[in-house]
Amino acid sequence: MIRVVLPHHLRTLAGAEREVQLEIAGPVTLRSVIDALEKKYPALTGTIRDYDSHQRRPLLRFFACEEDLSNEPFDSPLPEAVVWGKEPLVILGAIAGGTAI
Repeated sequence: MIRVVLPHHLRTLAGAEREVQLEIAGPVTLRSVIDALEKKYPALTGTIRDYDSHQRRPLLRFFACEEDLSNEPFDSPLPEAVVWGKEPLVILGAIAGGTAI
């Protein structure tokens, strides 16, 4: 089982817990995890990656095993600790803002 930690706004949209578990058949990549996530939680379709380009949404980041995987190709294998369920894939909503007045 692959463990995925979702940010609050995606948990709310999906009606899911903070951490979800997914079963992945075949290679475990960002693409296969997001495909499984969107299949299990259809409300997330288009929220993690763009509908047309299938690129990561700008304000989302992917982390696993203390590594930023956000700019890795979607078909790159995820770390073994994620594949075996020892570590989660963490999806973080980036914080953006301006200066406080």
